[in-house]
Amino acid sequence: MPELPEVESVRRGVDEWTAGTTITGAEVADPRILGTTSQRRIDPSAVSGFVSAVTGQRILRAERRGKFMWLSLGEGAVSSSVSVASSVPRPELGILVHLGMSGQLRIHSPDEEIHRHTRAVLHLDSDRELRFVDQRIFGHIGVQPLVHGYGRLVPASAVHIAADPLEPAFDPEAVVGELAKKRTAIKAALLDQTLVSGIGNIYADEALFRAGVHPLAVPARTRKSRLVAVLESATKVMSDALAVGGTSFDALYVNVNGESGYFDRALLVYGRGGQDCVRCGTEIAKITVGGRGTHFCPECQKAPRYR
Repeated sequence: MPELPEVESVRRGVDEWTAGTTITGAEVADPRILGTTSQRRIDPSAVSGFVSAVTGQRILRAERRGKFMWLSLGEGAVSSSVSVASSVPRPELGILVHLGMSGQLRIHSPDEEIHRHTRAVLHLDSDRELRFVDQRIFGHIGVQPLVHGYGRLVPASAVHIAADPLEPAFDPEAVVGELAKKRTAIKAALLDQTLVSGIGNIYADEALFRAGVHPLAVPARTRKSRLVAVLESATKVMSDALAVGGTSFDALYVNVNGESGYFDRALLVYGRGGQDCVRCGTEIAKITVGGRGTHFCPECQKAPRYR
């Protein structure tokens, strides 16, 4: 599933092409895309409701928190950091886009061929189309009210999602304080999107390796300085990945122009089980933590010994 760097790469491209444009119409080729992975039985009125809600709306900007992305809709350019209590006009609706494992947002000219896995299309007054392509239909799209959550306006279904390391609302000191209370494996804690968002399986493994922390270490029994190092490593590794467009392992993750990311070439442990560690030569191990495949170096990331 795309993690923060991949979603941010898509967001930047979408924002470049759509900010300030008006949605002149919409099509939903497959109503299932309006549901979620756990709810694909869609009321027939959902399609007409979606089309009606978005048609005529102006896209103010493409925004993101963690792995969640949305298009803020409204009549004027306002800051996403505007307080709910402020009298300055603010967007009230957003088009939430969850890419899932196979979703793509692609910019096309109207005369370009429609991909067979295109599930929804937004027609823009810029003579462009924003198409949602999803081979496996693990993603979804829908209109939601924007509400106040962790210092900014976010779609209602994402109000519980914590700030991510690359946004101004992120408070690393507060996150370390909460992380230090966790008695689960640190790998599992990093994947908890209500603690810190955007970190998925790939970047959790990479951050722990860079910080020299074992994935089974218990945060509540780990020095805070080491927890700080993990968060700093997570921020750095995601920034590095973002600089090269994210991580692509197959053709399912691409940006709005259909281009893949290249960070897979710089991964130090993720996906390298059985290979030699780039630092010490020890064989990279693979275990399961919280149901997720986890890669680490037994030498560089010593197993914790608690008394």
